[in-house]
Amino acid sequence: MARVSLRKVTKIFSPGGVVAIKDITLGVENKEFMVFLGPSGCGKSTTLRIIAGLEEATEGDVYIGDKLVSNLPPKDRNIAMVFQNYALYPHMNVYNNMAFGLKLRKYPMSEIDKRVKEAAGILGLGKLLDRRPRELSGGQRQRVAVGRAIVRKPLVFLFDEPLSNLDAKMRVQMRTEINRLHIRLQATMIYVTHDQTEAMTLGNRIVVMDEGIIHQIDTPAAIYDKPVNKFVAGFIGSPPMNFVEGKIIKKDSKFYFDETDGKIRVKIVDEMMPKLEPYVGKEVIFGIRSEDIYDKLFASEAPPENTVTMACEVVEPMGSEVYLHLSSGKHTIIAKVGGHESPPINQDMDLVFDMSRIHFFDKDTERTIV
Repeated sequence: MARVSLRKVTKIFSPGGVVAIKDITLGVENKEFMVFLGPSGCGKSTTLRIIAGLEEATEGDVYIGDKLVSNLPPKDRNIAMVFQNYALYPHMNVYNNMAFGLKLRKYPMSEIDKRVKEAAGILGLGKLLDRRPRELSGGQRQRVAVGRAIVRKPLVFLFDEPLSNLDAKMRVQMRTEINRLHIRLQATMIYVTHDQTEAMTLGNRIVVMDEGIIHQIDTPAAIYDKPVNKFVAGFIGSPPMNFVEGKIIKKDSKFYFDETDGKIRVKIVDEMMPKLEPYVGKEVIFGIRSEDIYDKLFASEAPPENTVTMACEVVEPMGSEVYLHLSSGKHTIIAKVGGHESPPINQDMDLVFDMSRIHFFDKDTERTIV
């Protein structure tokens, strides 16, 4: 059993009393791929280092399986960690870098050779075993670092932003390889990143963190579609969710969102009305993702009550899609449309909002209303 549990874990760095993480409780299931996601300084790497035993928690307990490991050194926790900077020995070739940890543990040479060659085969390193790190590309070095973890056959793999030093194309390739590795090994993996694309494509579940606390733990789809607050909604998605401040108004038994001093006024779908009833006449935050805004010319349905006229200020061609930066007067909205759409700059265009996909947040607490 390789379940990892954190129970009321807090880390305070002294001197200074900086609270890195506060009262974190979570469970990573056996064979699960869990991703810790958040901006720099949110506490995700500190949490990983506490699991590894590289940092000591100020309060709380860490379990791996049924075993309390809070006071055990890293070597006794049966974990393997892959770092951002590879941490390879420059004077050793690939084979010896991968074998070094097993040699320290006095494994028989026949077992070491078997494990190293097996891991090299999984990672496509078979022809590189005689090379030194300086003779490898960044992606190859990272595969060696992963291979060094594989040969240990640990209960838990820990990844601390392992792809941050790679270029964009290599990050995509390595992301796919790590995904395949998890499927093949069926191991428990915990992965730290600030890159939401990595989180969405790799994780069975995502832990979204900020300022040392957990905001939401859920599947990638649930976090994207049902964020618990404005922070999660804005952090997940590219481009980020559009936010507009305004009021809920009621007219002729129908609810509308009306932007404060702006052009956006749209009808709210009936299913959302019960939860928004207490907010009639009050300020709220309206959220809509860029892919839920359509050019009226290409929309199959264009209800007039959900159509908004805005000026297109910037056009960003992205190949298969185009990002339109639109002014509503007070706010800038980004719409993601098809690659064939490229409207003139500084001219008004009609846009249709998919009102079944919008979000509302309480202006004071920033918690999701609906």
